[in-house]
Amino acid sequence: MTSKTKPTDPYAKAGVNIETGNELVESIKASVNATHDRRVLGGIGGFAGLFQLGSKYKNPILVGCTDGVGTKVALSQAHNKTHLIGQDLVAMCVNDMVTCGADPLFFLDYFAASKLDPKSTAQIVKGIAKACMKSNCALLGGETAEMPGHYAKNNFDLAGFSVGVVEKKELIDGKGIKPGHVLLGIESSGPHSNGYSLIRAILKKHKASDSIMRTLLKPTHLYPAPVLELIKKINVKGMAHITGGGLTENIPRILKKDLIANVELSSWKFPKAFLWLQEKGKISTQDMLRIFNCGIGMVCILDKKEVSKAQKVLSSYKLRSFEIGSITKGKLQGRIQYN
Repeated sequence: MTSKTKPTDPYAKAGVNIETGNELVESIKASVNATHDRRVLGGIGGFAGLFQLGSKYKNPILVGCTDGVGTKVALSQAHNKTHLIGQDLVAMCVNDMVTCGADPLFFLDYFAASKLDPKSTAQIVKGIAKACMKSNCALLGGETAEMPGHYAKNNFDLAGFSVGVVEKKELIDGKGIKPGHVLLGIESSGPHSNGYSLIRAILKKHKASDSIMRTLLKPTHLYPAPVLELIKKINVKGMAHITGGGLTENIPRILKKDLIANVELSSWKFPKAFLWLQEKGKISTQDMLRIFNCGIGMVCILDKKEVSKAQKVLSSYKLRSFEIGSITKGKLQGRIQYN
């Protein structure tokens, strides 16, 4: 309870402190406003965020994505790394969005806790704002809520929603994918924000080294800047963001029923953290590929002759990439096979 709130305040007695929320808003204003440009009308504090699309687009398609961070929140809490998960939240939305060639426009967040801690919550929101700036995306607004009795002890959750835009004629929808096209895998930073219920179960039984813990807690890569640069220079036919379901479920989502993704497992090495999880969790390779990204956070499908040029673009963003397979014609349940 802050000194501004009277001890007799009935809402404060019930566990909700209005002044704490106001204090939080004041502490994040500068970070939020730093993500705004002339397209944002008004500022933080209104009932709704206003964004002016302008006349740049002739036939714009709006793209919406929403996601959360999952139980990575709990692991981050346990290791005092919650200031990192703001980037995870933004990345899980804008990385989905960029797969169809869309430019992120704005982002909104929702933070709910048993009790608001202005300092730690502000760190998370500032992390969100920083990730938005890296993705050329305005943090247009958000919501915080104290929910005593609903969230236990110091537990909290956060979710995000993002809107982007793509010119209709430039939409990437996978319809141009054909046999002979190549799968170019872009490296991940770690498990990103998927599989953490299993990761936490393994960590309860086995102690991880400091280097592995750093990988498990590392924020999700932000792919919009490199991918948008890539599609300016390369005719990318389709993209898959490798999230929950791993390579096994995400690559087939962009393939027509008569196409198969042939993935060469020898084309890249599972990073150390994934090998540790596989060994300690006694997880088969097939299950690893169905649960985790296994070191591949994004897959682009393109013509074989453009692989070298694409890799140069990605390396300029300090991202490694691997030619991990190709597309063939055929009918196969699941539309993916590993060689």
